[in-house]
Amino acid sequence: MEKAKEWLELNGEETETVSRLTIHPHRGGIESSFYEDFALRGIRVDRVDPGLVTCTFKVPPRLTDKNGNLANGAIVNLIDVVGSAVVHIEGLPLNVSVDMSISFVSTAKLNDELEITSRVLGQRGGYSGTIVLMRNKATGEVIAEGRHSLFGRQHSKM
Repeated sequence: MEKAKEWLELNGEETETVSRLTIHPHRGGIESSFYEDFALRGIRVDRVDPGLVTCTFKVPPRLTDKNGNLANGAIVNLIDVVGSAVVHIEGLPLNVSVDMSISFVSTAKLNDELEITSRVLGQRGGYSGTIVLMRNKATGEVIAEGRHSLFGRQHSKM
């Protein structure tokens, strides 16, 4: 437990950086939230087709870990967001993630450009399954693969 606590503690420089952060109240629908600005800024949607979304994302310093790799939490977040986007229906609330299974295959470094592709595996009622593949755009190397299950309101056929 002490090792985990020690690993999570911030050093002096990190403490200073965090103390300078200013988080303003969020005005939904008017401006981006702290989360959107921090975690998703820089993602570019390249292609949207029925059952397919392809994005590009350049690894920024704010999402790297102490070793200079894209943090696992950032990978999970990107898989969640892009996996949700492929089944989102405009005008309906966002679907809720029910389950995610992610295989971390390799690492991405600062400034690596990633291609993130999400495909619908299937849908039944309000349940959707997606698969998300994250790869290094320059080398083709797979960084992570995620299977993402979501639940949401059904689209009315009326």
